[in-house]
Amino acid sequence: MKVKFWGVRGSIASPGPSTVRYGGNTTCIEVRTDRNELIIIDAGTGIFPLSQSLLSELPVTANVLISHSHWDHIQGLPFFVPNFIPGNVLRLHGAFDPVSGKGVEQVMAVQLQYSYFPVREAEMKAQIEYVTLVPEQSIRIGSAIVTPFLMNHPVVDFGYRIEADGKSVFFTGDHEPSQNIYEPHDPDFAEYQSFIDEKSANILRAMDKVDVLIADCSYTSAEYLAKKGWGHGTFDSSINYAKKAGAKMLYCTHHEPTRSDDALEAVFAKVLQEHPHQPGDPQYRLAREGESYEF
Repeated sequence: MKVKFWGVRGSIASPGPSTVRYGGNTTCIEVRTDRNELIIIDAGTGIFPLSQSLLSELPVTANVLISHSHWDHIQGLPFFVPNFIPGNVLRLHGAFDPVSGKGVEQVMAVQLQYSYFPVREAEMKAQIEYVTLVPEQSIRIGSAIVTPFLMNHPVVDFGYRIEADGKSVFFTGDHEPSQNIYEPHDPDFAEYQSFIDEKSANILRAMDKVDVLIADCSYTSAEYLAKKGWGHGTFDSSINYAKKAGAKMLYCTHHEPTRSDDALEAVFAKVLQEHPHQPGDPQYRLAREGESYEF
C-alpha cells in the first residue's frame, strides 16, 4: 500500500516562500492498494495537482472519500481535471447532512452553483456518482475495505479506516478529542463522561494497530487553550492516540496555515523532546506535500 500527500495545510491554502518545504495546499491524500486501486481522501486544493498527475493513466476511476464539507476539504473538487474528460469516473463518498437533509451530492452541487463556478455538473464529461455512507458500515472499493467512523468536529465528520492485503491506514479528518462539558460536581457529569469514554474507546478501536495513522495536529497544547470547541487536535493528543492504538507510524497533518515551515519544524522538535521515543512507540513524522510512504 502507498500513501502520498498532496495537501497538508488546514483551514485555508497558504502558498508562498514560507511554506514551500511542507506545502501550502489544503487536505488531499492519495492511497494506492497493492493492486494500484486509487482512493483519494478529501478534495482540498491538493486534489488539483493530484488530478494533473492522473492524466498519464487515463481512464481513471477515482473513489474520493470526503471527511466533511468544510471548504478546505472540498474546494478542489470542481478543478479535478478528469471530470472534464469522457471515460473517467468520479465516485464521491461522504456523510448524510442532517441539517440540509441531503447526502454527499450537495458537496458538489453547492460549489457548482452558477454564481460560483462557470461549468455546470451536466456539462462535465466524466461519470459522477455519489455514495452516502453510514457510520461504521464498511464498503468495498476494489480490494480495499473502507469503514467510516464519526469523529468530533462542528459538522458531521468521518474518519476513515482503509484496509487491504493485511495493511491499514486511518485518517482522522478534523478531530478534537471530546471533553466533558460539565463540572465534576454537576449531577450530569458522570452520565456525560460515560458517553465520552464510549466514544473515545470506539475511536481507538477504529485506529487499532494501523500501519499508518494520519491525524489532525493543528495546535500545540498551549495554543489549544484558546481554540477549544473549534474541532481540532494537538500534537500531544494525536501522539497519545497513536501510542494507545499501537499504530506503527503517525503522520501529523492539517498544519496551522499561519505557521511557517521553520516554525512548524521548531514546534515539532519541541514536541518530540516532550515525548522521547520509547521501545514500541510509533514513528512520528510531519506530513509533507509530495511525500510518499510505501509499506
